[in-house]
Amino acid sequence: MGRLAGKVAVITGAGSGMGKEMALLFAREGAKVVCADRSGMQEQIAASIGDAAVAVHADVSVSADIQNMIKVAEDRFGRLDILCNNAGFGGKMMPLHEQTEEAYDNVHAVNLKGVFLGIKYGVISMLRTGGGAIVNTASATGLVGWKDHSIYAAAKAGVLQLTKCAALDYAQNGIRVNAICPGMVWTGLVKASLENPVPPPGTKPPFNVPMGRWGLAAEQANAALFLASDEASYITGVAIPVDGGYVVG
Repeated sequence: MGRLAGKVAVITGAGSGMGKEMALLFAREGAKVVCADRSGMQEQIAASIGDAAVAVHADVSVSADIQNMIKVAEDRFGRLDILCNNAGFGGKMMPLHEQTEEAYDNVHAVNLKGVFLGIKYGVISMLRTGGGAIVNTASATGLVGWKDHSIYAAAKAGVLQLTKCAALDYAQNGIRVNAICPGMVWTGLVKASLENPVPPPGTKPPFNVPMGRWGLAAEQANAALFLASDEASYITGVAIPVDGGYVVG
């Protein structure tokens, strides 16, 4: 019996990086998994899991796509117990005055609006079945300042406030809402990771990380697993930095 045995999970951004690792880990721990992504890679991830998974195309900034991915979970597996609002992208790093309105809209549509829509429709489903767990992927940039990353950081700070407020809204409905805050993680957002699945020995992140190394997508998935599991049954409204000590360094 795994830590998520009998649970049904929807994971956005499941085609690569942290979302992929969450999907694989949650399935190993006994969950049925809906792998949602807009890249097409979700098909491969779901196929590698087998009958316990299904792939769904979803642009998290589109309400109809969010509603559909949750309906797929309900229709295929009977309910929704866990929702990981993980999909996101960083956008270009540059001083605030050089950022464009278009960049702001695009970054916030996915990173903030996407989480809002996920919580909204995830909660509607969970209220019908007596509760569940929502895990949002925020960022260390939502906790501390990050040079040249203003609009992304603002979106991730917004994710943290959505997390806290939703946790209070549904605390008496059996729905827990928490967040992880990744720091410097070796995923597809780091170009070098496309050629090297793990950081080569001695590879250092560009910012000061007290642990002195890049984080791994699997380490983010482990934190999400804890928050999604019954082991965190008395935890709601928290944001856990999974960042090698960056925000306290």
